[in-house]
Amino acid sequence: MASRSRIWDGDYWFAVASLVEKDFKVRYRNMWLGAVWSLVSPLVMMTVLTFVSTQIFTSNGLMERALSILCGLVPFNFFSIGWSTGTTSVLMNSSLLKRVPVPRQIFPVASVLANCVHLVIQIGLLLAGVLIFGRGLNIFWLWLPLICILEVLFVLGLVLIFSAVNVYVRDTRYVVESASTIMFWLVPVFYSFTLIPPQYRTIYEFNPVAALVMMLRTILMDGRAPVHFTLAAMFLVSTVTFAAGCLVFRKLQSGFYEYL
Repeated sequence: MASRSRIWDGDYWFAVASLVEKDFKVRYRNMWLGAVWSLVSPLVMMTVLTFVSTQIFTSNGLMERALSILCGLVPFNFFSIGWSTGTTSVLMNSSLLKRVPVPRQIFPVASVLANCVHLVIQIGLLLAGVLIFGRGLNIFWLWLPLICILEVLFVLGLVLIFSAVNVYVRDTRYVVESASTIMFWLVPVFYSFTLIPPQYRTIYEFNPVAALVMMLRTILMDGRAPVHFTLAAMFLVSTVTFAAGCLVFRKLQSGFYEYL
């Protein structure tokens, strides 16, 4: 069992890289557009939401509105897809887990990292849009790696918790899918943070996905540094969630073989 606890020290990163590559290839197998779907999907959703918000709710500034929506869709898509696929990662690799003596954490970690590839592609799309149609480059872009890493930590913490629970309770994946649907409306994807009633704004700031959306808009659309309270709240919740995920997974993994 001692060898199973060294996932973070680098001994097993080759296996993680192999799983990430496998996930990426399997996701787009037999598809004509392949990885281009990482760009097509948010663009289609952005177009629909932009049409609704500008033509039905008569919002001004078509391109500005589109970029604002894309600032919401990119982090939300990573959160939703990463949480959903990560939750089933242990069960989906149960046969491999039984045959190969690797740390069990490898599978949820690899699942999240595979989705990071799509996150990078979509962030590239967002930054290109901002450079062409928005305010352009500014010094506050240097905050982007930090806030994106914090979201990855948050999602990884959730995935570690729910992938472990899913081994014991197979309904967990449906709970996650339902929660993701609810979260779409609780994250300011196609509406502004200023529309949120004052009594709920602090709650939004402690939601790492909503916090990332707000900070992306602040940095990319307004050309300002992220609000320190929002950044601190995101850091706190993300690191606590990640620590809780490591702890829960470690506690539950001992019973995996009995339920797989």
